[in-house]
Amino acid sequence: MSATAAGMIFIVSLIVALGLAHKPLGDYMYRVYTSTKHNVVERGIYRLLGVRADAEQSWGVYARSLLAFSVISILVVYGMQRLQDKLPLSLGMKPVTDHIAWNTAISFVTNTNWQAYSGESTMGHLVQMSALAVQNFVSAAVGMAVAVALVRGFARRKSETIGNFWVDLVRGSLRILLPIAFVGALVLVAGGLIQNFSGVHEVTTLTGGTQGITGGPVASQEAIKELGTNGGGFYNANSAHPFENSTNWTNWLEIFLILLIPFALPRTFGKLVGQVKQGYAILAVMGIIALTSVLLTNVFELGGNATVPQAVGAAMEGKEVRFGISNSATFAASTTLTSTGAVNSFHDSFTPFGGMMTMFNMMLGEVAPGGVGSGLYGMLILAVITVFVAGLMVGRTPEYLGKKIGAREIKLASLYFLVTPVLVLIGTAFAMGSAEQRASMLNSGPHGLSEVLYAFTSASNNNGSAFAGITVNTPWYDVALGLCMVFGRFLPIVLALALAGSLAQQAPVPAGAGTLPTHRPQFVGMVVGVTVILVALTFLPALALGPIAEGLS
Repeated sequence: MSATAAGMIFIVSLIVALGLAHKPLGDYMYRVYTSTKHNVVERGIYRLLGVRADAEQSWGVYARSLLAFSVISILVVYGMQRLQDKLPLSLGMKPVTDHIAWNTAISFVTNTNWQAYSGESTMGHLVQMSALAVQNFVSAAVGMAVAVALVRGFARRKSETIGNFWVDLVRGSLRILLPIAFVGALVLVAGGLIQNFSGVHEVTTLTGGTQGITGGPVASQEAIKELGTNGGGFYNANSAHPFENSTNWTNWLEIFLILLIPFALPRTFGKLVGQVKQGYAILAVMGIIALTSVLLTNVFELGGNATVPQAVGAAMEGKEVRFGISNSATFAASTTLTSTGAVNSFHDSFTPFGGMMTMFNMMLGEVAPGGVGSGLYGMLILAVITVFVAGLMVGRTPEYLGKKIGAREIKLASLYFLVTPVLVLIGTAFAMGSAEQRASMLNSGPHGLSEVLYAFTSASNNNGSAFAGITVNTPWYDVALGLCMVFGRFLPIVLALALAGSLAQQAPVPAGAGTLPTHRPQFVGMVVGVTVILVALTFLPALALGPIAEGLS
């Protein structure tokens, strides 16, 4: 069987599996977020936090609760890293330096999981488990909570509240993420991933040398990070390491876990608004963009359109022989279409246009299907922008799901869209304008620009994957990328919650003859077009100077 045929079977099997899981998981999450009952463990957590579980919150209180929780989380994760040598299970690791601790704390709390360090040589077991792994759960649950809050804004009528953040956070963590991660960890252990507290092992690195690394609870951390679409690897080689991704079928499973919840959430959305067809429309938009990206990435990598691949006959540089070109390309597209950040190959070694696709996926705002929760609320905001554009074309006040999209709503949606491009382009400009920061690039010319552009795109969109090549473990990059992660996460969240509050206060508008149907193929095509065109207009100049220039040369 040819590599291309095997790669296509791999992709088709993923589509079938995700299709089978879409309805049952989506319906289950709908029941989780609409249930009026709290179990024993949840009631205990609410009492510990002093939370009135049955009291709903306005969008402002919801946002303040979320921000307070996130600030405290950053301080706790930062403190544990700085005090690591005084904590148990430290494995003799030294305290993490202040700028790396700052960057890492923000990275994991913002669901980015960008790592400017080698996990096996920097963090002890307690920090890995109690600080980083915990954030893999709760940061993903925060994204799901925001998505559900925005959907409630569309579904409710003349309401001043959009739910309770603490209830949404706890339920997302305990009822959705934890059970699936538990099952996923058992399957990964069966696939050869380690799950222990062993000491130091000597393993051969990708370059043929050896280094001391610490064993640890890798299988459960791998299941958590893939399910919560977080990056972050215990080993520096991430999902290219056999202890984190041992075989081709574990590679398949990790991609499945990356895409599972984001592709099921549109079903939850449709059930919550009482119009399942609307959920299918959003799913169709996500699916069209995702499949197009996966196929294009495969085409560019299998075609080997670059000097070295053409010389040797294959684009295998930076790829694991266990997975090959196609399955590495599919993993790369999946990880950058979501907010995962896990990698099983070095994107820096991709062909110019293959590397461009990984950047373009993140520049889309990671909405196809995007991060856990963040993909859905990002796509819904793009749907709001689309109906506004359609309203301008026909001269009518735009409506979406029975809610008018007025001046306040479109301002919030527009600001949401503009946040990450501003962070990416300004951050890249500052880095390229400084000789000291340019010195961190491994390569010069267009490829060097791609390394810097990728870093700020990954951080600002809370992805966390690295292009490799560039050295970002410097105080300047740690601080700059940390700021991009903070603003790239919380400014859009506040804007999305403000939009939810504005929509919830409205009375529904009956559909009329001029109302744009938002569940038909016409609207699906419009959302796809608006998404791609907006991103192209924003980032094409930067891409033209980087990967496009390299590819055409």
